[in-house]
Amino acid sequence: MEDKLEIKKEHRLINTEFINKVETLEKAMLNSEDPRIAKGNSDMFPLKHSFSEGVYIREMFMQKGGLVIGKLYKISHTWFLLKGELEVATDEGTEYYIAPCYVNAPEGTKRVLHAIEDVIFVNVYPNPNNITDIEQLEDMLTCTSYEKYKKYKLLK
Repeated sequence: MEDKLEIKKEHRLINTEFINKVETLEKAMLNSEDPRIAKGNSDMFPLKHSFSEGVYIREMFMQKGGLVIGKLYKISHTWFLLKGELEVATDEGTEYYIAPCYVNAPEGTKRVLHAIEDVIFVNVYPNPNNITDIEQLEDMLTCTSYEKYKKYKLLK
């Protein structure tokens, strides 16, 4: 089995072992009937959507101890930690962040977030067509699996 997926545009290697583990965990969580598992926007992890000319901003509040598996991003973007402490796992490893800080996330990134303290987490994305429909934005910005991401990269 191949352990790396090369992304030609950036010459970045994505660890497929991490991908497989996260996708397995995500599927199990999404198929669970456990009421403690939130799927999408919820009272547990409320989202606030904002727009400026050419920019989409998504803010999320996470309670201490919360765990979120993020979307797989087609594009690079910037995220900000405005409040709290956060542990973030990606295919490149696990990092610990204390607010305030920001990170430039490369395309092909999927994050697992663990809130060490209550957190306010903000993603900032390019939105050149000023789309305000959240489903359309998610289709434009994310893929639902790494297989779909590989196909997207081949067509790009």
